[in-house]
Amino acid sequence: MDSPSCGLTFPFGMPPEKGRWSLVLLGMIINLCLGTLYSWSVFVEPLTDYFSKDLGQAVTANEVLMPFSAFIAVFSVTMVLTGGYVERFQPRIIIITGGILTGLGWLLASTATSMLALTVLFGVIGGMGVGIAYGTTIAVAARWFPDRRGLAVGMTVLGVGFSAVVTANLAGYLINSYGIMATFLIFGIGILAITVPMALPLTYPPPGWKPRGWNPALPGEFHDETPEFTRREMVRPPAFCGLFICYFIGSIAGLMAVSIAKPAGTELVHIETGLATSLVAFFALFNGGGRPLFGMLTDRINPRNTALLSFVLIAAAGLLMWLVPTIPGYIAAFALLWGCLGGWLAIAPTVTAQYFGISDYPRCYGVVFLAYGAGAIAGPQLAGIVKTLTGNYLGVFPAVFALAVVGFFVAFFLMKPPKKRARL
Repeated sequence: MDSPSCGLTFPFGMPPEKGRWSLVLLGMIINLCLGTLYSWSVFVEPLTDYFSKDLGQAVTANEVLMPFSAFIAVFSVTMVLTGGYVERFQPRIIIITGGILTGLGWLLASTATSMLALTVLFGVIGGMGVGIAYGTTIAVAARWFPDRRGLAVGMTVLGVGFSAVVTANLAGYLINSYGIMATFLIFGIGILAITVPMALPLTYPPPGWKPRGWNPALPGEFHDETPEFTRREMVRPPAFCGLFICYFIGSIAGLMAVSIAKPAGTELVHIETGLATSLVAFFALFNGGGRPLFGMLTDRINPRNTALLSFVLIAAAGLLMWLVPTIPGYIAAFALLWGCLGGWLAIAPTVTAQYFGISDYPRCYGVVFLAYGAGAIAGPQLAGIVKTLTGNYLGVFPAVFALAVVGFFVAFFLMKPPKKRARL
């Protein structure tokens, strides 16, 4: 079914071949709102001051990073639990539900009077919202672009990566002008106001639709035809284990960098606070840009080679920051780490579709995404432990280098397409 008239109405009457890009744009804007949490490092020092000075509650480096870790951990678990509902309901319904919960998480966080309350209100409620909505935007892009899946998925999730470009400096301004808790409130209202209307046009293509002029390989015709696995079947081949471990390692390195970008700059290389906030927005350019870039590389040079490249870059970043803790070294290392995190957020969903098919994609990618959630706990908490034990974050970076070496060998030996077989 590749005719322009397929029963769907796109903005400005565009045919599906052009109109499907409008769905990618809407998904990108929604993800920009969902990705506001990537500005968390801007909140670390103001939150520490607020709880210690205003409320008289001493907080450790681990505790102030816990809401961020909880947010992404709940985010990833929710993707698994809601994967089946993505198939049963229209995408707009799922994404509106997720957008409302995300906005409420930020809004209710403004009432928190303890770090535990902030973790529950922001981390659990907000994380559930992103977990519900995020995977659905990816599923929409993957289904509308069987011909350019890596690029479309990378462009859709680019919004999450670029979010801190907008929200980091905005958060810094709002915190300085209105205070930390008022900033949570303002962000919550903004997320609600943007995500709900943006979700209304999102839909899946009708059964059998394919892009005009695109003719997929017939079963058995080419060696790289995509198999179709259920979630239960997907976890059996070594390719799943390789993808999961590599995604976990990439997430540890990247989310650690996201969570401490500002304090690492001010404490390790003594950057002025305002410049450190601006650099968070600068790093977000790499996080966002890494998504379509690595998505295209996954399409063109195959997933394993793309994964190997990412681990070379992560290892280089770890070594650079460890051995050359200067302002140029800090900027280069964190730009690479943020960029590779964005890369893995395009590599993993694209590889899931390429290796395991799209018939059970939302549930399959939900399982794969648990690696990201595990990295959300391990990465920031590793940074917090190192800071507590040593007094600074420098000791994190040799660990990042070692993890990248492990990831390189796991990708080399295990990230290979599973053998083609009939669906069980």
